[in-house]
Amino acid sequence: MKKWIISAVLLAMVVWAVIDMVTDNKVTEADNIGLEIGNIAPDFELETLDGETVKLSDYRGEPVMLNFWATWCPPCRSEMPDMQRFYQDTDMNILAINLTDTEANVEDVNQFVEEYDLTFTIPLDQGNIVGNRYQIRPIPTTYMLDSNGIIQFNVFGPLNYDQMMLEYNKLQ
Repeated sequence: MKKWIISAVLLAMVVWAVIDMVTDNKVTEADNIGLEIGNIAPDFELETLDGETVKLSDYRGEPVMLNFWATWCPPCRSEMPDMQRFYQDTDMNILAINLTDTEANVEDVNQFVEEYDLTFTIPLDQGNIVGNRYQIRPIPTTYMLDSNGIIQFNVFGPLNYDQMMLEYNKLQ
């Protein structure tokens, strides 16, 4: 009788360990979403300056540079010409997310885009929903994502063209 009980207990322990391993320890994509390097960047959906809707997850399969900025920010202004050149010289998708709640009005954003002759996508974060989700404090803030949506680089403050190219080349 003792051998039967011991066998039953051992079998129950093995079954419990297998069930625990299969169910509780399974890592899902949702477990990897975050703001650290190696995390999948949190998804979002915003309307662009052109009135189109963009969703970050729609860019899966392609590298993406997320840049958070405002027209009144001097470091943002300094990096925009380099960002435009970078955009023209690479296949990187740029989503330059304007923190619209910090602007006097949307017309300031339009004038800024015309002044700097920007041709990349400008989503408007009018409710600061994405800015809050990404915990944006200093601007500009930039994230570079690989084609799987995984954060490979982030920086607080402006980037110049050479820094952008350096990080882009690491994605290749």
